[in-house]
Parts: sequence; C-alpha cells; structure tokens
Amino acid sequence: MNKIRKLASCLALFLLSPAVLADLVSIPYAGFYERLKQVNKNNYQLVEVVFSVPRNENCKIISGDITTEKHQYPLTYDKQQRLYLPYDAQLKSDRGLINLQVSGDASQCGVAMQVRAKKVQSVYNQDELVAVKNDMDALLDGQQGFPMKYFRKPITGLTFSFASSDLPVETNIDGKVSIVSDKLQLTSAEIETIKQLSFSKQPIILSPYVN
Repeated sequence: MNKIRKLASCLALFLLSPAVLADLVSIPYAGFYERLKQVNKNNYQLVEVVFSVPRNENCKIISGDITTEKHQYPLTYDKQQRLYLPYDAQLKSDRGLINLQVSGDASQCGVAMQVRAKKVQSVYNQDELVAVKNDMDALLDGQQGFPMKYFRKPITGLTFSFASSDLPVETNIDGKVSIVSDKLQLTSAEIETIKQLSFSKQPIILSPYVN
C-alpha cells in the first residue's frame, strides 16, 4: 500500500516474475503493445506512455534484449532505466519477450508505466497547461483496465519534476517568485488562475498529479 501511495504521478508499478535465473526476468511484449496501441490509435499530440524500471539495489539493469523463437533484438534503455520499446504488431504476433538481466533479487524488481508530456518547457501559459492536462485525462481514460483502472477519476493537476542537480529551482507564477526544493504540483484550480508559469531550470518530467 505504501508503494502505491508513493506513485502520485500516475505511476503504475508491477512486480515481475523471475525466470530460471534469480537475476533474469522475461516479460511478454504483448502487454506493452496493447498500451502502445491505445496511444498510437488516438494520436495524442502532447503526451505519451513511458515504461521504466525504477532503480534500487535490486533493480539495476545489467543488460537486456527482445527475443522471439527465431530472432533476437537489442533493447534500448537509458541511465534512468527508461525502456524504449518498439510499436510492432509482428513482434506481438511472434510472442516476443522483453528480457532484463538485473543485479540483485529480481523478484523485488518491477516495471513502471507512466503518462508524461512528450515535450517539457521552461515557460508555460494557461492554455498550454490546460491542453497537456486534458490530453493526459484523455489518454488515461483510454487506458482503463490494464492497469489504469486505478486512475479512472480525472487527474487533479500536473506535476513538474526536476533533475536533482538542478534543485532548488526558482519558479515564477504571474510575477510571484518561489523556490521549489523537490517537485512542483499544481492543482486544476490553481492552473485555472495562472496566466504564465516559468522556471529558472527546465523540468525534466511533466506528469499527472493525483491527490
């Protein structure tokens, strides 16, 4: 329950089932494909679905690949352990597997799915904030059932996250300056009153805020 409460930015977390080796997990590609299919079908301009492996002592990716019965493909991921997965119907038909080798106890590892803005800016006006929030609401509505059934209610705002090296960050909302030491979370009501929002450092993630 505590883990779920910590996922305040529409982050859905699933425990993985370890394969034969304690540090190797294999996940069917089909589940990822269905999520990507919903996003591509509706052609959201401002938001996307992101998959990642949250880093902890049991979840440090050593290597990864994508396999079918006949083929093996490289798996692309970054330092934050975001997984860059292809949208490929053939890979689903071929019963592809996402294979992750991690250090530590893989049974304590997981894959997260998060809705994020495709592009993050250092300056926003109200129309831009509302447009991103509306796209996030629409995408989450389309994802109901797996696993987004937990987020059926409209989101309550937006969350801006920053690189730890950039903190603290100065924010300016309609001329009022304040300091953010962690994240900036704006409710829908606050967004409706904002004319312009700017940051001294550009956020790295813009995601939903669920109160």
